[in-house]
Amino acid sequence: MPNKFQIMKCYQLLISIIFTFFYTDVVSAQPKNELCYNQAASYIEETLSLGNNQNRATFKANVRQTNKALTTPIKKTPESTNFVFAYFKNNGKDGLHLAGSNDGLNWKAFKNDLSFITPMVANDKLMRDPCVIRGFDDKFHMVWTVSWADKGIGYASSKDLINWSEQQFIPVMEKEDSARNCWAPEITCDPVTKTYMIYWATTIRGKYKETATTLENGYNHRIYYVTTKDFKSFSDTKLLYEPGFNVIDASIVRDGKRYIMFLKDETPVPVQKNLKIATADKLTGPYSKAGNPITGNYWAEGPTSLKINNQWIVYFDKYRDHKYGAISSSDLINWTDISDKISVPKGLRHGSIFTVEDNVFEMLSKQ
Repeated sequence: MPNKFQIMKCYQLLISIIFTFFYTDVVSAQPKNELCYNQAASYIEETLSLGNNQNRATFKANVRQTNKALTTPIKKTPESTNFVFAYFKNNGKDGLHLAGSNDGLNWKAFKNDLSFITPMVANDKLMRDPCVIRGFDDKFHMVWTVSWADKGIGYASSKDLINWSEQQFIPVMEKEDSARNCWAPEITCDPVTKTYMIYWATTIRGKYKETATTLENGYNHRIYYVTTKDFKSFSDTKLLYEPGFNVIDASIVRDGKRYIMFLKDETPVPVQKNLKIATADKLTGPYSKAGNPITGNYWAEGPTSLKINNQWIVYFDKYRDHKYGAISSSDLINWTDISDKISVPKGLRHGSIFTVEDNVFEMLSKQ
């Protein structure tokens, strides 16, 4: 029979297998590597069958083989990826629009560019800046800006992006009497804790006087957040990012063991109006000082990103030019403008990009 040391080690390995299984399947959208798990399980089974007289060196060799099986990269057959772009048009009154792409560059609107869901919550009943993610429960979860001046955000969920749950208003800034707004909310998942972080930009009157201005209606945003595991109960609202300037439109993605925040420097004087990057080891921060601008000599906002073959593509709204732009990089440092290589539906505005399975993409294509 195995001793206590062996049994405890095997349980740790089983936990690693389970975590890796769900992490690769839900978060990274990679195929489940059944061969890898079967191989790891066989080593564990062999270890458990060892008697007490089995020497520890052999057992440790099995542990090393198990870890190797768990971490061996999977060689995949190249296949197309189904990207979906969630966005709004005009002022956001008509609701959610969706477009699809298989190459991350050329986008075609679904449903003849008609909306999939009409906004129903808050006084203004807007659906701007929609952010959609795939959750750990295999549902799509969406948040959006409901108003120019409200203390909450909109939320709804769907299994197929076509039929949506009842819309909810989440009053994320209700306890802050001086909060003026909640703009461009987004959701990012933490695969370790199975937690969702919802974050947005808010101006609170009287705060951060060192960057206060009377220009642009006196807005002076910082990024705030709440966490949730079920979109029913939420943590207290906390400050996520204070970069020392007026910041909006944060969009956070996981990159290996770190998190990348794309953000807009909203400083009016001296004018910035560009996109920058900050990083953190944990989803909730602390995030680094924002880097140099990654966009060019134009005003940009609303970043959303995707990654194809180790190549980053960041989409954004060139809102003063009434057109969409994109930049590309392999290292997040050196960027190339590829705006002339993309094609998006006319009138597309600030949204989010995510991936879906073939059957979901096919159903959207039939709408």
